[in-house]
Amino acid sequence: MRGPARAFQDLARTFRRPARALLGAFAVLALLVVCACGAWPDGGPATPRDLRLMVPNTPGGGYDTTARTAARVLEETGIASAVQVFNLPGAGGTVGLQRLVDERGNGDLALQMGLGVVGASHTAGSRVTVTETTPIARLIEEAGAVVVRRDSPYRTIGALVAAWRKAPGRLKVGGGSSPGGPDHLLPMELAQAVGIDPGKVEYVAYDGGGGDLLPALLDGQVDFATSGFGEFLDQIRGGQLRVLAVTGEQPVGVLPGVPTLRASGIDLVFDNWRGIVAPPGISDADRRRWVDALTELHDSPQWRAELERHGWTDVFATGRAFASFLARQDARIAGLVRRLGPK
Repeated sequence: MRGPARAFQDLARTFRRPARALLGAFAVLALLVVCACGAWPDGGPATPRDLRLMVPNTPGGGYDTTARTAARVLEETGIASAVQVFNLPGAGGTVGLQRLVDERGNGDLALQMGLGVVGASHTAGSRVTVTETTPIARLIEEAGAVVVRRDSPYRTIGALVAAWRKAPGRLKVGGGSSPGGPDHLLPMELAQAVGIDPGKVEYVAYDGGGGDLLPALLDGQVDFATSGFGEFLDQIRGGQLRVLAVTGEQPVGVLPGVPTLRASGIDLVFDNWRGIVAPPGISDADRRRWVDALTELHDSPQWRAELERHGWTDVFATGRAFASFLARQDARIAGLVRRLGPK
């Protein structure tokens, strides 16, 4: 790029009158300065670009689906551009959490996380917890589901529970999270609700619901699975899997005819949630950039359509509301993990 002085000389030769040349030069130089600062002449911010969203488990899981859906909508709506989603699995999400905390001050990076990362941080020997991150936004909530393959002998949640009570250690339950995550806590709390000792539950952990858990369930390596229903929607709609019950307060619209646990006589409500956090020590401007982009995402009709398509519940929150929620969740799950104990 030519320097300001050379640009000034060229513009001066273009105009006959020196005054017009001077005004033209300053106008061009001002525009260059404004654009270099990443803002438009009217003072509005430039479209965020080159944001990176880390997924702390394998492709195909709930975090992965949420992150890639959010990134796609951000780009399709023009809210942000060149949003990169990448996977860094390990230790129930705490490898990604540690990476995030190590990236202190990096305002271009964020972590797709949720209840599973909170729980794993208290069971996987993690040196960090979510309270050390910068809360950005809580996005969605999703009911859990009790799922079996098509040829399972258990046609109802009552039949499954009856067999489970008779031989708790013989039935294997699979989940897409490590001990302390939602897929682990759900069967433990379900066992307690139906009178089974959680210590006798044969829980098998897989990294990512739709990633590793799905083939294990389809191949018969586990007798049933507990996970977010959204990770199995294609297989449920295709008839490969059957949902015996969902764990929320209300039935799920995309699963017609599937009862809640409470409607089936089991006094338990269990919901998972997902949100986004950034590294510690980022600037206020970077935090606002993320919050503003996700607020626009939340308000877009394209995102509302994705909520309906996936059966997600909108629980959007930012700022102090999300920070307070995250602190309460961390304390609650720490207590649950101590009470239930990892298998």
